[in-house]
Amino acid sequence: MKKIGELRKKYPEFIYKGYSYELKAGDLHISFDFAVPARRGGGGEIKFRPRVVIKNMPYGLLSRAKQPWFDNLVFHLGLAEMPSYWKATASPNIIIEAGFLNKAQINWWHDLFMRGMGQYFYENNIDFTKKNFLQILATPKQSSLRSDATGQVAQRLNRKILVPMGGGKDAIVTYEILRQAGQNIRPFVLNPRKEQLAILKLAGEGNPIIVQRTIDPKLLELNRKGYLNGHTPFSSYLAFLCTLCAAVFDYKYIALSNERSSNEGNVEYLGHAINHQYSKSFEFEKKFRVYSKKYLARGIEYFSFLRPLYELQIAKLFARHPEYFGAFLSCNEAHKTASGSKKPTGKWCCKCSKCLFVFASLYPFVETKQLLNIFGSNLFEDQALIPIMEELVGDRRFKPFECVGTTKESLAACYLCLKKTYSP
Repeated sequence: MKKIGELRKKYPEFIYKGYSYELKAGDLHISFDFAVPARRGGGGEIKFRPRVVIKNMPYGLLSRAKQPWFDNLVFHLGLAEMPSYWKATASPNIIIEAGFLNKAQINWWHDLFMRGMGQYFYENNIDFTKKNFLQILATPKQSSLRSDATGQVAQRLNRKILVPMGGGKDAIVTYEILRQAGQNIRPFVLNPRKEQLAILKLAGEGNPIIVQRTIDPKLLELNRKGYLNGHTPFSSYLAFLCTLCAAVFDYKYIALSNERSSNEGNVEYLGHAINHQYSKSFEFEKKFRVYSKKYLARGIEYFSFLRPLYELQIAKLFARHPEYFGAFLSCNEAHKTASGSKKPTGKWCCKCSKCLFVFASLYPFVETKQLLNIFGSNLFEDQALIPIMEELVGDRRFKPFECVGTTKESLAACYLCLKKTYSP
């Protein structure tokens, strides 16, 4: 692992230089241009070119492209990409050359870095509280965005609902409740995996909005060389991407499936609460809604449909849909590639805190035989998982850095599991 001080000295600036997009065979191809120049004599410049492809764009996109509101949304998607690449060097200065940001916007993005990168700071032992740890500067002095541009999107929006679908149980609950209520919904899928495709097939959805996001291989190479790595606020990226897609496909509502449990942090570090799920929290949701209304698309409503519910309550609702039991997959270990050095397993690992929490939260509401069919084994019989359960309920270290429930609901889940096991 390279030392943080050396990296920040060698790479003092992270620059968002620009973006471009074009329509190819009905798909929108977007690319971003990031540069991390080294100090004189410090080696070559690092360049990143992440790409995004939005599939099957609606007819008439070309007439919308190059309009201020469209450019603005693409520019902002590039801003949302920055944390994933900035983390390699943690450069003390971020320079925005691709577009204009006023002081309030700069403060908003600075706040996202400080709160959304908390786990990264903690795990890399970075003191992010130092004065001038991170400064953001936008070099364009004046915005080219007309004052009415954010309102232009609202003129075309239909009262339809975009539902981002991962491979887990939460989005399935949102989708099924809205569908059974007769709402006009359409799934949104990013980099579809086999479990997502299986869920869509079971739901009878043949026309989801599909986006392919490609991480620049250079980032994975740097990870293998020991440059800094760690957790980034992925759900904040998803917020900007979904807003772009909602605007292009004429959807007024974006219904996320973030739950109340995500509001609880994991550990305190340097006097600040570190929350693995910060960009899924209600705090971020409120801040994004304000930002979006003012600077993105005034007519689009971004919210979490499951916000009032805890994970345990969502598990009870999910238990009503056994048709999805063989398809859903919530284990994040199943998708890890170790910076491109291995293939993802694509199945429950049954060794991590996420697997254990999902097992425990479903156990009270799902027949044991069905649960064993999902996971392949009874996780309560694995003594190696006892320390992880102690972390989940707050008896050891701190709550795991995973998308799991609060410590109190983990305790409640244990109580319900015992009650089911020993009830006459």
